[in-house]
Amino acid sequence: MRRPTAALMLAGGALIAGAGVASAASLVSAKKLEINVDETKTEQERVALWEKIGGWCAIEQWHPAVTKCEESKEGDDTFRTLTLQDGGKIKERLADTGTTSYRYEIVESPLPVKNYEAQFSVTPDDDDLDEINVSWSATYDPTDGTDAKDARKVIDGIFKDGMDSIEAKYGKPDADDDK
Repeated sequence: MRRPTAALMLAGGALIAGAGVASAASLVSAKKLEINVDETKTEQERVALWEKIGGWCAIEQWHPAVTKCEESKEGDDTFRTLTLQDGGKIKERLADTGTTSYRYEIVESPLPVKNYEAQFSVTPDDDDLDEINVSWSATYDPTDGTDAKDARKVIDGIFKDGMDSIEAKYGKPDADDDK
């Protein structure tokens, strides 16, 4: 029984100030989708959802802006190159993986951000046994000449479009659930 709760939450917009006067502030964007599951099958539901959306190149299956994902290796590093609807390309390096999570950084991109580091995960909800959370968060700085508000708007939009797509594809109740 999978039903999304009304809690698509946007935690973006926060500024984290660095220590000291000379430090630049980093922007933070985050999006979380809570999906209701059968409480007796929470772990199985979490792993099953991760198998659908959590592969390094699975983003091409659920993010509407991504038309193609190509994985590559350079030495010990794993990369993905995302081809976007408009033909733009984003190259990302896989920084770390967990059972149902990964961290990555943007290496090359047309996006108005730099120093971009993000995490994508599917975790049990910490206060509801019948929910799992899909979380996507990032810290980054605007590129030179880009207003912080504009950079945040771009990343928040990317996260929103991705989570909306995951909710539409994987967060709706199965046809059998209504019987």
